[in-house]
Amino acid sequence: MNPLDAALLQAHQSDDRTALVRLYTQAADAAQDVDASCFYLTHAYVFALELGHADAPTLHARLVANGRDTS
Repeated sequence: MNPLDAALLQAHQSDDRTALVRLYTQAADAAQDVDASCFYLTHAYVFALELGHADAPTLHARLVANGRDTS
């Protein structure tokens, strides 16, 4: 298992949603294709929305830019 996957699992186990926003964003940035990237971005965005996290608008904009949302 790679370190990012291990960190994501640990963050889920400890319910560290701030870490999940950061880690899913990192996973999106490292993804090999746009579909995988948007999969991770969606997760990051959902956790960001739940937290009222400052990165939520940026994550949403990235999803819109990739045609995953039209709003």
